[in-house]
Amino acid sequence: MLFSTVEFIIFFLLVVTTIVSIKNRKFQHLFILGASYFFFYYTSNYLVILLIFSTLLDFYAGREIWKTHNFTRKKIILGISLAGNLGLLGFFKYADFGISQLNSIGNSFGFEQIPFLNLALPIGISFYTFQTISYTVDIYRGKLEPCKSIKEFAFFVAFFPQLVAGPIVRAKDFLPQLREKIENFNSGKKTLISINNRNLKLGITLMSFGFLKKMFFADNIAPIANEIFSNSISATSFEIWLGTIAFAFQIYGDFSGYSDIAIGAALILGFKLPMNFNKPYFATSPSDFWKRWHISLSSWLKDYLYIPLGGNKKSSGKTYLNLIMVMILGGLWHGAAVNFLIWGALHGSYLAIHKGLQKIFPKLSESYFFKTKFGKIISIVITQYFIFLAWIPFRVENTNDIFYFISKFIFIDFQILEVTEVIFENKFSIIILILFIILNFISFRKVNIIEKISKLNLKIWFVIITTISISIVFFYNGNPEDFIYFKF
Repeated sequence: MLFSTVEFIIFFLLVVTTIVSIKNRKFQHLFILGASYFFFYYTSNYLVILLIFSTLLDFYAGREIWKTHNFTRKKIILGISLAGNLGLLGFFKYADFGISQLNSIGNSFGFEQIPFLNLALPIGISFYTFQTISYTVDIYRGKLEPCKSIKEFAFFVAFFPQLVAGPIVRAKDFLPQLREKIENFNSGKKTLISINNRNLKLGITLMSFGFLKKMFFADNIAPIANEIFSNSISATSFEIWLGTIAFAFQIYGDFSGYSDIAIGAALILGFKLPMNFNKPYFATSPSDFWKRWHISLSSWLKDYLYIPLGGNKKSSGKTYLNLIMVMILGGLWHGAAVNFLIWGALHGSYLAIHKGLQKIFPKLSESYFFKTKFGKIISIVITQYFIFLAWIPFRVENTNDIFYFISKFIFIDFQILEVTEVIFENKFSIIILILFIILNFISFRKVNIIEKISKLNLKIWFVIITTISISIVFFYNGNPEDFIYFKF
């Protein structure tokens, strides 16, 4: 069930209406839990079994880790939890990739080809696996008390707004919200889950802008990116630059749009999910970019991979190696393909080089020049050049084309004619792309613009939301594009 479909709108309206209408309010969270499982079943059919397995595994693992005082036993239980979760993720997501690599090696020795399993990738498995892992690890570290009931934990894992494509929610951030609602209800509050006007307005505003980013901008920018990246080795430098910029804003509109819809839907239901994007194309360094892009993933990788590996507490060489290793694994999290490994390796190298430069020139980042407007612009332009360069292997599916595209991106061939034809053939997509870039700049200059809109006079607010809705409907082609991160 895609967020950008009529089915989801109907589903969500039914959920909100039922929550408001349920007379026995103590069953509200059970209704949302049931609705979440229905949402996942509608999207993934029988693969809902994997979600249930992860839920049961980590609920009981967390409880046993908390109960036992034997450190070795704690480690063994945590190991079982990690093996179960990562084993499922690895089998469904990486089995065919592993087979393809073995077949490539086997060809050199004349071995028979191993047949592919052709497994269906369970939607959302990368997201809910990381969520349940954070739960057991935080209990193991003594930072979180386990859930007292299976329904409480199942609610956290299956909560439908963020279930299939994030944000990746931490148990220590989400469970206190649910527990507070249950405690308030038990102490005499009439409703367990209440829908208040402020959250309703802000939630609708977030969802509206999310739909706008996805259905108006990303889906209408996609054709030009698809055309250029499907052109293989005949693309010129300016075409590749145009395609790369288009894809960069397409994936941003697509993924941040999903996050906005998820955060807005959760807020309407009374739950706060973490921010996932914060104007990433205005980052002034690689590390700043990862504080702004897919924030829930980058912070998860930092807390559960980078720091356990030693972080920056070891030698400089080990720190750089840790950064590269973590980002390669982050690339692999996105998909079982060489292009994602290259994308991760590039970002890991960016982070390592940036940290190395900070160590060699400690006063550089604090210099007056980089605090001036011109200095910040230079920092943004240089950073985004390398960020956009890394989008090439992320988008190009055929690894044989990656280095051709990258070389053309770096070494300009100054062939103008072809890109002019592409621009004229895709005038509408170009206009939408330029408009999206302008709106991104405005949102960068105007802080908290969505929250400010939600606080406007009701009539003005309604006009803005209606205008957004009409724009989406008017330019909607009836064939919603999958969210890009559904593939991961």
